[in-house]
Amino acid sequence: METLPHNAALLIVDLQKAIDDPRWSRVGPRNNQQAEANIAALLAAWRRDGRPIIHIRHDSVEPGSTYRPGCPGHVFKEEAMPLPGETVIGKRVNSAFIGTDLDEWLHGRGIGALVVGGVITNNSVEATVRMAGNLGYDVHLVADACFTFARLDRSGRVWTADEVHDLSLANMDGEYATVVETAEVLGAVLR
Repeated sequence: METLPHNAALLIVDLQKAIDDPRWSRVGPRNNQQAEANIAALLAAWRRDGRPIIHIRHDSVEPGSTYRPGCPGHVFKEEAMPLPGETVIGKRVNSAFIGTDLDEWLHGRGIGALVVGGVITNNSVEATVRMAGNLGYDVHLVADACFTFARLDRSGRVWTADEVHDLSLANMDGEYATVVETAEVLGAVLR
């Protein structure tokens, strides 16, 4: 992986306690159990170097959502807890660019490169990455810093979380983003 520009922003999507609710894994367990640790490592590197960090927080308006403001799940997970002064942008739909000032915030700081991790790979992460790519950002999606859950398709077949994750990454790689691993990103930051 090439060296990242110093102002490449780390974008962490929806890593809130809501994602630990058992309802998410009712079809099957999640993948990438190390995702939170990888996000913590990325955050530490960005903080050490004073690079821009954006925490995307899902503020669901859906009744019964695990991400609803005021509910215990709305809080960020410990591994991704924003520090004072770090940017937090709330969203109400799957893409972090819809109904928010994210694009304006990035452009206002001359940021053209994003490093993305978070949840759910095939939902909010994919929606955000696709839109970022379409808007012209140089996106690096960190495969082992995001995760998803098993899914049931319309025919009744269960797709494992790894299968759903891998297909989502394949959908994005090359057209909307470059899919990378945490170690590659950390190596690029350390150069």
